[in-house]
Amino acid sequence: MVELVLLYKNPLLHASLSLILVFTFAFFKIPLLFLHALQTYIHPDSQPQSNGVRAAIRRPGIDGYQPLSSKTAAELKKRNKSNKDKPEFDENNAQIFRLTLDHAHLQSRLFVDQYCVAFTLSFTALFSLLLHNFLKSPRDNGFFANGVFVPILLSILSLYMWGTLLVKVTFERSASRRSEKQLSVVFGVLGLFLGLLFVPEGVSSVLEFNFEVPIDGFWRVFVAALMGCLAGCLFIPASRSARCFWLGTDQIRCNLSMITCGWFTRAILYANQVFVIFVALLWITPLAAIFVNSGDGAAKSGFGNAEKLVGNMGFLPSDFGSFRKWCLLVSSLLQIVALRPNLQMFLNEALLSWYQRLHASKVPDLDYSRAKMFLHNHYLCLVVLQFLAPPVLVLIFLGLSQIDGGSFGNFTMFSDLLPRFAFIREVTLFLAWWVAFLWALFSSAILMLHRHCVLYVS
Repeated sequence: MVELVLLYKNPLLHASLSLILVFTFAFFKIPLLFLHALQTYIHPDSQPQSNGVRAAIRRPGIDGYQPLSSKTAAELKKRNKSNKDKPEFDENNAQIFRLTLDHAHLQSRLFVDQYCVAFTLSFTALFSLLLHNFLKSPRDNGFFANGVFVPILLSILSLYMWGTLLVKVTFERSASRRSEKQLSVVFGVLGLFLGLLFVPEGVSSVLEFNFEVPIDGFWRVFVAALMGCLAGCLFIPASRSARCFWLGTDQIRCNLSMITCGWFTRAILYANQVFVIFVALLWITPLAAIFVNSGDGAAKSGFGNAEKLVGNMGFLPSDFGSFRKWCLLVSSLLQIVALRPNLQMFLNEALLSWYQRLHASKVPDLDYSRAKMFLHNHYLCLVVLQFLAPPVLVLIFLGLSQIDGGSFGNFTMFSDLLPRFAFIREVTLFLAWWVAFLWALFSSAILMLHRHCVLYVS
């Protein structure tokens, strides 16, 4: 019995860790605790009440609220310039209440159950992958004795869940503009064709990825489909993250402390944005050559010793590969750290809309800001899923790329896969970089459009 336990100690440790994490996350409600104390804003219920003004989160257009789209053209064009008939400004409609979110508030949000399950499953898979890297077992133990099947199954299940959730939230009704959904489809198709045309031959010539074996047929279509799905599903989250960065770092110069971030949070947002761009560039061949020690030290030009000195600087090729993976890991952790500030800026975007329309005229029409405030509260957990998906996907792909073929032992079912296992590891690493690259590309493009006043936050 003792020998059997010692033989299968790795899968037992994986199973024990997974069960402990699942019960801990469920008992202490860690996913909801991660969002605890975020501050949201709501309009008051301006209906006549016996006890005064009452705050409520309600869908605009119900119980006395007339949406802007329901007003006729004659009502919109009608302007009464008489001072006697000038409409009075209702201060109750201009009020706004700040609400600190707790478990009761968060449990009423859309997609909260999916968020809790995805959060628990993802971090269970990540800790299982981390445990596998620390557990060293002989290769002749076999596939089941090594316990590698536990992190692989958890990772595949987590990737499947994130894939279905990203597709669902991307095309969720009223969660984003129609133009954003159309652009997501366009970028998804472009990603698919890029994968079909350039993977792996074109990728290996431009990027620092070595797929070793040519692929065609099913694997080429599969990798291209993954690239297209990621490109289509990450556009809306990246654009929202860029707007949160633009608002949190006070690029609009509103100087409102209740909307922008403090200096420490701004430093996190800046570090997150800069570092993800830096990581995306590390795999591009001309730029990656700057960091690698060429080792030849040959003075092929008239500069002589200067060129020799530059050639001896930088990382060794093997060390540079590890450095890039560590940078990818740090970038994902920074995105998780910046998730709460980004969520707070997402909620503050509705506050900015209310503030802008409150000061737009003497008798402001706050229907738009009321609708925006409702949608930002209603789809909070949807945005959490969109912001949490990229770093989690990068970490899972990166963890899968660290599993070597020797972990399968002499399991005959995978004997045909072992020659291609180096290719599978390289594909998972490439997909991890692809997620970081898409995030850097989309967010940087949106920030550039904001900088040139093509887009604006309102």
